[in-house]
Amino acid sequence: MSEPITHPKSSRILRASIWVAIGALIAAAVVCVVWVLVGDANGMIGKAFLTILLLAAFAGVAILEANLASRRPAWFALTSMITWVVILLIGAFLIWMPEADDYFGSGVERFMKFLLIILIVQGALLHIRLFSKAHERHRTTFTSIVTYVTIGLVVILAVMLVLPIMIEEYVEFRPFYWRVVVALAILAAVGTALVPLVNALFAPKKERPAAPLAAPYYAAAAPQWPTYADGRTPLPVLPDGSPDWNAYYTGQPTYPQGYAAPTAPVAPVAPVAEAPASPVAPAAAVAPVPEQPTAPPTGPGYQGYPPPPPPPQ
Repeated sequence: MSEPITHPKSSRILRASIWVAIGALIAAAVVCVVWVLVGDANGMIGKAFLTILLLAAFAGVAILEANLASRRPAWFALTSMITWVVILLIGAFLIWMPEADDYFGSGVERFMKFLLIILIVQGALLHIRLFSKAHERHRTTFTSIVTYVTIGLVVILAVMLVLPIMIEEYVEFRPFYWRVVVALAILAAVGTALVPLVNALFAPKKERPAAPLAAPYYAAAAPQWPTYADGRTPLPVLPDGSPDWNAYYTGQPTYPQGYAAPTAPVAPVAPVAEAPASPVAPAAAVAPVPEQPTAPPTGPGYQGYPPPPPPPQ
């Protein structure tokens, strides 16, 4: 049921739906022309004007449906076009059918009936579309049977609701008819509730992506080194490794030699074993140098002290 529109079979269905719209537009125009020629002349101008508006509106809707068909399944595009064709024919019927002798309906009342019919038909189509999506989620024999039976009940219910609105001027519907309508509505509601309920109980759950694990309480982010008021220049480092907060207020580091801001810790370097020193030969003994004998003091400043003894020979 969810065949993509790009499939060759889907393309043929789309072209068929467009030709159905064109054929319906031509057929409605021909029927209206015949009614103009053989029908009652009372209010003909107003009916002709309403017919032109109806055909123009249908043409616009058909163009919109053709543009949206690429984003819809083929069966839904064709079904939607068919529903608009049915609405076109019902609109032409409401415009050109003469009023009954004992019924005093007005054009405004028929227009409101037409809007109600559009609401019923499009509501049934929307129900089928959403219900088919629920069925595609989890297909079983039971859900398939319930889905097709419920769709059939919804279509029959929509037809039975539209008919009295169209021909209530000419046909009187018995109470039993409305009892059948209520019974079909109850069955359709039960079928509509069964498939989502079965999906909620037995359909496989979609796996949700795992939530990221929360960081442990001790894995806090490393604190940032404080900076000056400009937010970029880091504060100097005191000898104990703490920030120089006094420099933040004075603008000058406390220790002029300065310490670089802490950077990433450097891995300790393993000590390198020193090679044993080669033995050094002891220095040779140096012989003392004998002192040179000094000349005896002479001269005018000499006071006559005895000269020092001569050095040994």
